[in-house]
Amino acid sequence: MPSTTQASSIRTEEYAERRQRLFRSLNGAVGIVFAGDHPPPYLRPWRADPQFSYLTGIDNEQGAAVFFDPTADDPKRRIVLLLKPVDPEMDRWDGYREQIGTPLRKRTGFDTVMRLAALPRLMATAARRCKRLACLHAFVPHTSGGVSPDLAMFRKVQEKIPGVGIEDRTMLLAEMRSVKSAAEIALMKRAAQATAAGYRAAFATLRPGVGERDVQQAMERAYIDAGAEDTAYESIVGSGLNGTVLHYNANNDVCAAGDLLVIDSGARYGGYACDVTRTLPVSGKFTKEQRDLYNIVLRAQDAAIRAARPGVPMWKVDRAARDIIEKAGLGDAYIHGIGHHLGLEVHDITPDGALKPNMVVTIEPGVYLPERKVGIRIEDDILITRTGNTNLTATIPKSIADIEAAMRAR
Repeated sequence: MPSTTQASSIRTEEYAERRQRLFRSLNGAVGIVFAGDHPPPYLRPWRADPQFSYLTGIDNEQGAAVFFDPTADDPKRRIVLLLKPVDPEMDRWDGYREQIGTPLRKRTGFDTVMRLAALPRLMATAARRCKRLACLHAFVPHTSGGVSPDLAMFRKVQEKIPGVGIEDRTMLLAEMRSVKSAAEIALMKRAAQATAAGYRAAFATLRPGVGERDVQQAMERAYIDAGAEDTAYESIVGSGLNGTVLHYNANNDVCAAGDLLVIDSGARYGGYACDVTRTLPVSGKFTKEQRDLYNIVLRAQDAAIRAARPGVPMWKVDRAARDIIEKAGLGDAYIHGIGHHLGLEVHDITPDGALKPNMVVTIEPGVYLPERKVGIRIEDDILITRTGNTNLTATIPKSIADIEAAMRAR
């Protein structure tokens, strides 16, 4: 069994091109990106740090790292993949891994692959010659107990080698990851197709007396049947009052006649996330009050989608939706922002600045009225194009007429 896998259908050459772009952007500084570790017990599937998987396509090498050394004399040693040593005894528990050799280098696209034991020597030599260390992992909040893994290492290097400086280059990968390649967009479209299959299953399942968990399970089975590897995040399936809780995921209540059901769920395909929210009438038809509120949120979403185009910052997209909701007297019921970047993570790393072509963002206004036990949120995944945008999840019904028609077709 190979020690690495390509996490998606993205070509090995594209990963190599990403590493070269990052290397050039470092402008002579040393950098390192870690895959991270999965501490025992291994109760859930492990996923590499998105920064690492974005640069390598490798998703099952715990403890691995990519090292960037602009001072290396040998051009083939300026970008190095570092892997944990092979341990035959542990392999019997965690999976068999192969020796370093030509097949491994060819499959990963690295000219040089070493074991992690070489990292202290590589780092010390590069730091002594270069004197510049660039942080690439996102910084953690000051209230956290630790720091980002590269910053932690660089501080130790500073203690040993005088004159070494540490630079903030954390926006480099954010800017790269936020603008999707054609291959990434193709995977996100497949994730959207699988998510649409899940929502068809939700429409077919929903009726008074059905459990929230029944709807969730029907959706997630449909994701897998459509080729997705997993959900992109914990599905939110909240009826009635539960639909007013933004991150509700107990999903253990019963859908009652006359209530609305808020579903926030998406599939993951080839490592890339989809994120969609729909609000459905449990009984199959919206009441007049529900219809009026729903149309306010839908108009707000439509306005925000129209505003999402190159050169526009997300706060202006939010304002387009918020103006409509505030004019309807519901400003205090819109308690979150308009959306977020989407990609390898459902809340993907966010660069500074305005929207650019080939970014993918969610647009998800909502209103939440606990005193009426009514929550309404509508969310789609929007690909920014050169002239505007494209809705990747437009096939999932969201107008009142389309939702009620889909409910009648159960």
